[in-house]
Amino acid sequence: MFKFLIADDECSEQRLLFRTIQDHWRTDADIKCANNGKAAVNLAQLWMPDIALLDIEMPGLNGLEAAKRIVASNPRTKIVFVTAYSLFEYAHEAVKLGASDYILKPIDRLEAIEAIEKVTLQVLSEHQLESLRVVPRQAEGGEGTDKQMQIIEKVMTYLKHNFMNYGLSLDSVSEILNMSPSYFSVLFKRCTGVNFIDYVTDLKIKAAQDLLRDPLRSAAEIAQMTGYESASYFTRAFKRKTGMTPTAYRSLVNKGTCES
Repeated sequence: MFKFLIADDECSEQRLLFRTIQDHWRTDADIKCANNGKAAVNLAQLWMPDIALLDIEMPGLNGLEAAKRIVASNPRTKIVFVTAYSLFEYAHEAVKLGASDYILKPIDRLEAIEAIEKVTLQVLSEHQLESLRVVPRQAEGGEGTDKQMQIIEKVMTYLKHNFMNYGLSLDSVSEILNMSPSYFSVLFKRCTGVNFIDYVTDLKIKAAQDLLRDPLRSAAEIAQMTGYESASYFTRAFKRKTGMTPTAYRSLVNKGTCES
C-alpha cells in the first residue's frame, strides 16, 4: 500500500491526479488531498506519506517551501512536483530537495502514471532494503555469505531506482541497513567488484547517455534528472567517465557513430 498526498489549489488538476492514481493503483493506493501548501505540510507531518505530489505555484506556502518542511519532518517522503513550467526553472532548488520527478501541467494521464510509477519503485526498493536492516550484533560482519549477497542485491535494486536522488550516498544507504559506512563500503566492494561511488556514477552516466539522445533536453536539465547539483559538475563527471563532454557525445550519437 502506497500513501499518496496530493496538494494543488486547482481543483480540476487535483481531481485528475486523484482519479489517475486511484484507477491505476486501485487497492495499493491510500490517497489524501490538500488545497494549499500549509495544509499539505500539516497533513504530511501527521500522516507521513510515501509520496507527495506538490503543485509548485500554490499561493501562500508554495510547493518548494512545502517540500522543504515535509522532507525535514520525514526525509523518506518522495517529492514529485507538479508545475505549468519546465522544472528547469526550479532545477537547483528541486535537486537540493531531492525531487524524484515532476509532472507538467496540463496533466497528461499517461505521463503522470509514468512519473509516479518511477517513484513507487523507489519507495518499494527502499522498503525492501529496510526489511533487510541488520541487528547491531550483525552490523559489523555477522551475516553469512548468502545474507550478505541478499543485502547487496537489494542495494543494487535500490540504487537502480534511486541513483538520481540528491541525498543518495554511501552514508544514507548504510544508515538504512544499520551498518557502519566503512563496513558497508567493504561489503559492497567485495560483492560487486567495484566501489559504491563508481557504481552509482556508472548508473548516472548510463542514464545521461540515454537522455542525451533527446536533442530537446539541455545538459542542465539532464544534470538535474541524474542527480547532479550543477551542469558543470555533471559535465566533469561525464567527461571523466566517457572521455568526452555531453555535447560531444550528443553530436556523435546524432551522427550515428556512437553506441550507448
